[in-house]
Amino acid sequence: MNQALQLGFRTFINLSSFPVDPRKLGIGRLAPLRGKVMGSKRRSFSNSSSIAGQNIDKKLREAIDNDNNTISDNPLLQDIKDDPSKIEAMTIQQLRTALRTAGIPPKGLKRELVSALQSYLAKEIDGAGESSLLADKQDPSSNSDKRIYMMMETKSVEDQVQDANSFSKVSKVQQSRRTVKQLQIKGKTVDVNAKMVATEQKKSACASGRMTSLTKKKASSDVDSKYVSAKNRDTLPVNLSEPWTILAHKKPQKGWIAYNPRTMRRSLPTENTKFVKILSWNVNGLRALLKLEGFSAMELAKQENFDVLCLQETKLQEKDVESIKQSLIEGYENSFWACSNTRLGYSGTAIISRIKPLSVRYGLGISDHDSEGRVVTAEFDSFYLLSVYVPNSGDGLRRLTYRITEWDPSLSNYIKELEKSKAVILTGDFNCAHEEIDIYNPAGNRRSAGFTIEERQSFSTNFLSSGFVDTFRKQNPDVVGYTYWGYRHGARKGNKGWRLDYFLVSDAIADDVHDSFILPDVIGSDHCPIGLVLKL
Repeated sequence: MNQALQLGFRTFINLSSFPVDPRKLGIGRLAPLRGKVMGSKRRSFSNSSSIAGQNIDKKLREAIDNDNNTISDNPLLQDIKDDPSKIEAMTIQQLRTALRTAGIPPKGLKRELVSALQSYLAKEIDGAGESSLLADKQDPSSNSDKRIYMMMETKSVEDQVQDANSFSKVSKVQQSRRTVKQLQIKGKTVDVNAKMVATEQKKSACASGRMTSLTKKKASSDVDSKYVSAKNRDTLPVNLSEPWTILAHKKPQKGWIAYNPRTMRRSLPTENTKFVKILSWNVNGLRALLKLEGFSAMELAKQENFDVLCLQETKLQEKDVESIKQSLIEGYENSFWACSNTRLGYSGTAIISRIKPLSVRYGLGISDHDSEGRVVTAEFDSFYLLSVYVPNSGDGLRRLTYRITEWDPSLSNYIKELEKSKAVILTGDFNCAHEEIDIYNPAGNRRSAGFTIEERQSFSTNFLSSGFVDTFRKQNPDVVGYTYWGYRHGARKGNKGWRLDYFLVSDAIADDVHDSFILPDVIGSDHCPIGLVLKL
């Protein structure tokens, strides 16, 4: 077996430094993969208070010529810090001035400006950093110092026009000051052309889907968040380091908000509560993931400290499984793999667990469905867990009929039979964005595999109407959170994605779900992991 694969997978499961408590099924979280551990202490900002326009305008004028961006020395930032609820009442111009004072690029709609300023203040309050989000003070020898920052605009035409109208109200003096900015990178000064563009230009850029760059030259693919180290993330612009916090949707509805795991994930249950933590991930080729430079599955395991990991689209062959299983040591020695027999290096699912299951099954028990390694079932004390990779309807929807008339009903019948003895947790890549909130461009994908009305109806009929609960949507009814971004056109950078991955649970245990979350910052695949915390 390839030595690199052996080493990579051993790193993936070697958790000898972690104590295992099978009674508690949850262990204290360790160091994060990148940035802060999700679900950490949060700051909330009330919307109930208002701010007097004259007072804030006076402080804004004082802040314009103030080059010191520390809160303690700046009356505007200090005033907002003392009463963060004032942020929501600020105008777009006031928000931009406050962000420039803090050294943060004032890019985006009002909700993005509010989020950026709140994030900056929360960081200052928590003592996480005293410098600007753009002040990247690093070791010149670090490879990450060579990265160029790029901002992306994902606004609708209407939003672009609204912002352009706001821009026109800015004085010529302020415009000239923003024409050329100085950006400090690696201790060198880079001139950045930040000249305001006219309304018609902004319409054209929006229509063509262009990205606005902070550099005059090409936008390198290295700016993708997957290459940003944990050390650098706190110094990057919010829209670059956390693109999933952008509310990216072609037709957003009133009340929808972007998913932000830093503020929306729930803390783990108390020490006296037994629970199990499960992750699920379509890895789009396990061997490729383990060879990816910069990816550390060990860090993911440290950060999330999961009890069970479900994988989809492993693309492994049966000849590889035994070697991999022999590498599973110290904690995660229980692993179960289903591989495709009809097409080598295709599909494939797995369950890796530090809890030994009572029994394991492969497939649905129907030969027509079980040749592609799409289902693994593990039985635990209080539930069945299924790792599932639902067939894609394919180009030209060639497998759509098979999908909705054979596969989905067969899977539904299988899990309903399991439910007769205990609850079921069904997780994996369902290759279906169920509702319009689950896809960036619903109108443009009506006949695309994964969003046809037939697939969506089948999802409802065979799963949701059969007594299963979409845990993420139940917990976050108005949240736009994606789990898949195509590799083309920089979809992940602009958060133009799909929610294809789910945790569905029997209605009987739906109220025992403590948290259902997405890990959009974990890279290595065109999908990201999702997670479930279930109280036992």
